[in-house]
Amino acid sequence: MAAKSSLPKTNVTARATPVDARPSPDHLDLKRPSTESAVEVIRKRTDFLAANRGKRFVTPSFVLLAHRRRSDHIIPTETIRYGITVTKKIGNAVARNRMKRRFRALLAQTLADHGIAGVDHIMIGRKARNEADFATMKAELEKGLKYLAKKLD
Repeated sequence: MAAKSSLPKTNVTARATPVDARPSPDHLDLKRPSTESAVEVIRKRTDFLAANRGKRFVTPSFVLLAHRRRSDHIIPTETIRYGITVTKKIGNAVARNRMKRRFRALLAQTLADHGIAGVDHIMIGRKARNEADFATMKAELEKGLKYLAKKLD
């Protein structure tokens, strides 16, 4: 006699929702809020290198770089872009990925309100003895964005 399967019983008669009945994603534009500038991710190495020539703001947890794009750049001037760099000096893959997740969350909360349109923002992780709490990092990021906004004008 065969052993019984340990898998749960499934309802075979249930069907998936037809594609035509699903809501259209046009009204759910998550990347581009209607009242704020668009926020995009920097992916090309040349853009990271160009941002390295920009202004900097240094904190114990990270370095924030800001570089205004040229007027003839293919990205629209009202777009805010960001990039994250975390090197192997920080630690193992778990530590680096945790830092990148925290940076992404910080930028998602902060760039929409305090980001500078037409500027590339780069966050570079720094190795610290103790990891800073999220509220402190957010306050430092807002302070850095205000400082760099003055420097770039």
